[in-house]
Amino acid sequence: MTHGAKIMRSQLGRARGLGSAKTGTEHWWVERVTAAALVPLSLWFVFSVLAMLGADQPVVAAWVARPINAALLLALVLMSFRHAALGLQVVLEDYVHGAVRTDSILGVKAAALLLGRIATLAVIKLFLAAH
Repeated sequence: MTHGAKIMRSQLGRARGLGSAKTGTEHWWVERVTAAALVPLSLWFVFSVLAMLGADQPVVAAWVARPINAALLLALVLMSFRHAALGLQVVLEDYVHGAVRTDSILGVKAAALLLGRIATLAVIKLFLAAH
């Protein structure tokens, strides 16, 4: 075997499994959809929080207990953590190399899932406490 064939085979071996997994387009679209959804959700949340400035905990809990507010808060939580995980994955894929990349991506996904579930449970708990 010539040296050139060895190099080609080695490069081909490295490239196998690293090419398009047919998820790049989906990843891009989900990032755009979550970003678009986050614009009105974030504006709603900021204006809502500003309207409740100085309110005590029972007032805020009653606000969360309204079905529309709970639903919008859940959408905000889910979209925020999904969007953050996707964005951080792209950054890690671009700037981190080797085995650390995979571990970092898995860590980000696990953290987003865990924190998203905690936030979701908090909203559900406040909603159910009033009903």
